[in-house]
Amino acid sequence: MNKKAAHPLHYAVRLWFIVICLGQSIFAYYILMQYYRNTALGQMEKWNNVNPHFYDKSDLTGNLIFGLHVALAAIITILGPLQLVPQLRARVPRFHRISGRIYIASAFLVSMAGIYLTWVRGAVGGPVMQVMITANAAIILICAYFAIRSAMERRIKAHQQWAVHLFLGMSGVWMFRVFLMLWLLIHRAPVGFDPKTFTGPFLTVLAVAVYIMPQAIAAWYFGVRGSGPAYQRTVFATFLTLVSLGMAAGSFAATMGMWMPRVME
Repeated sequence: MNKKAAHPLHYAVRLWFIVICLGQSIFAYYILMQYYRNTALGQMEKWNNVNPHFYDKSDLTGNLIFGLHVALAAIITILGPLQLVPQLRARVPRFHRISGRIYIASAFLVSMAGIYLTWVRGAVGGPVMQVMITANAAIILICAYFAIRSAMERRIKAHQQWAVHLFLGMSGVWMFRVFLMLWLLIHRAPVGFDPKTFTGPFLTVLAVAVYIMPQAIAAWYFGVRGSGPAYQRTVFATFLTLVSLGMAAGSFAATMGMWMPRVME
C-alpha cells in the first residue's frame, strides 16, 4: 500500500480511536460515580435510578451478580482501549499481557453475568432486547475465546484481529447509549420507539447496529487495510470518519443529557 492511499484510512482510524477513548473514559467515570460511590455509601437502591431491575432487596444473589457486572464494566471500559495501542504493546509487553488476561477474564465473567441478569431479572425492552443482549454476550464470549487461543498459539496477527472484534463487542453497551442519544439529539423526540416501554423498531435496528454490525465492519476494515484498490480504503475511511463524528456528537449528548445529570443527583 502506498503512503498516499494509506493516509485517509490511517487518520480515520486515529480519529475513531480518539473519539472512542474519550467517550469511554467519561462512561467509566459515570459507572464509578453511579455504582461504586453509591455502593460505598450503602445506597444500593440508587442503582434503580437507571433501571428498576438493578437492585432487589429480596434477591441477594442477583444483587451480587449485578454488583460484579458493574464492577467489571468499569475495569473493562478502562482497559479496553489500552489493549489496542501498539506503542504500549511494544514498549511495555508485560503490562499488555497481564492487562489482556484481566480484560479477557472480565469479558467472560461480565458476559455470563449479563446473560443471567437479562433472563432472570429481565431487560428493559422486553424479549427483543433480551435476545439482542444475549447475542452481544455470545459474540463477546466467542471473540474472547479466539483472542486468547490465538495468543497462546502465537498467531499474533489473528490475535490482534480477534482483540479488535472483542473490543467492539465489549463496547456495544456504550455504543447503544451513544447512538440512542445521537438519535434523540437529531429528532428532539423519541422517534421510532415508546420511551415508556422502551420498545419499537428503531431500538431493534439500533441493537443490531451496535451489537452485531461492528463485527462485519471490523472484517471490512481488515479486508481493505492491506490490499485491494485504493478507492476501497477511501470509501471505508469516509465511512469511519462519519461514524466517528456521530459517536462524538452522541457521546456529548449522552454526557450532558444522561450521565452527568445522574452523577449530580
